[in-house]
Amino acid sequence: MQIIIQTLNFKPSDGLETFINEKLAKIDHHSHGITRADVTLSKGPEAELNNNYCEIQLDMPGKKHFAKKSSDKFEHSITDAVEALLVMIAKDKDKEISKRHSEMPQ
Repeated sequence: MQIIIQTLNFKPSDGLETFINEKLAKIDHHSHGITRADVTLSKGPEAELNNNYCEIQLDMPGKKHFAKKSSDKFEHSITDAVEALLVMIAKDKDKEISKRHSEMPQ
């Protein structure tokens, strides 16, 4: 899986990039069909409490999954977005299994 990390108006630390790669490896472990992950980190207005945004888009054959989360820290936003994507992937797998079972001759 190719991982593209973009940030708006700041430079991410090496530790943050490593954190992103580790979290996305968790997703790749659950779904090997992911070809690309686009991660965008941005800061919202300083007046907002949860102003650290993480957007992740996963490209898979025939599908795209997208999650956007915000929190007081980028690490929390990233974790929340990854968790949301894992739920989406699990739902897709369940639908696929149900579809296969309904197509089987009885």
